[in-house]
Amino acid sequence: MAATQLTIEQRIRAGFESLTRSERQLAQHITRNYPVAALGSITALAKGAEVSTPTVVRLVQKLGFKGYTDFQVSIRAEVEERLISPLIKHDRWAEGVPDTHILNRFADAVVGNLQATLSQIDHADFDAVAGLLADKNRKVFAMGGRITHAMADYFVTHMKVIRQGVTLISDMSNAWPPALIDMEAGDVLLAFDIRRYENNVLQLVEIAMDQGAEVVLITDQWVSPAAARARYRLSAHIEAPSAWDSTVAIQVLVETLLAAVQTLTWDDTQARMNRLEELYDRSRFFRRSR
Repeated sequence: MAATQLTIEQRIRAGFESLTRSERQLAQHITRNYPVAALGSITALAKGAEVSTPTVVRLVQKLGFKGYTDFQVSIRAEVEERLISPLIKHDRWAEGVPDTHILNRFADAVVGNLQATLSQIDHADFDAVAGLLADKNRKVFAMGGRITHAMADYFVTHMKVIRQGVTLISDMSNAWPPALIDMEAGDVLLAFDIRRYENNVLQLVEIAMDQGAEVVLITDQWVSPAAARARYRLSAHIEAPSAWDSTVAIQVLVETLLAAVQTLTWDDTQARMNRLEELYDRSRFFRRSR
């Protein structure tokens, strides 16, 4: 799937305003439970959304499909994309590569990812997430998977400067109980999960939700199963000419969130940063220029 090709979920969101009331109800059911809701029969989907089967047919036709069967073929192809292995990704990108340097090919893919990511982020959702993270009455927790744990670590390193009450949760489940003992209703869990989606991320999201936390998920364009438990979800495009997915677009989302929270909390953050600089000077942490 090309980096800029829209998923079915993105097509639904893009055309949402043109749908009828019952089609919107169906569309909301699909996006809330994407892609699982659309993997069953047309009858099951209609029942789950509390609409008629003709409504399902109309919606899939508006999305550009001949019928529900064609719609499901595309859904299943997206699911396969979610589970694709690094070796298969490498082989696919290696076939028929353009006669340009890898720097150019990779940069082109990353720029495409950024454009596609920014075009689909709902500004209201983004602002709401920044507001949650800036709320000093809420503790903030962050965690990721095997690859994305580095994103969570980066986020926490900067958030600890911006505000207090920020915790990095280990990706090892035996470290969860002491990390979660102070999680209360209304606190925020920022979770990262990209293909191949990890069971430990989903499990921790479920635990956090059971404890009343507000879950924010940063995932990819194919969407982690943890999205069904998240209040807010920000999707980044990640595909690149490599055996591994690119996290550049995710990094942009993280750094933009940090900038937004910093702006919302600047008076307190400025005081914290001044104090931190005093501590750095006292400990001679950084080398001074001569």
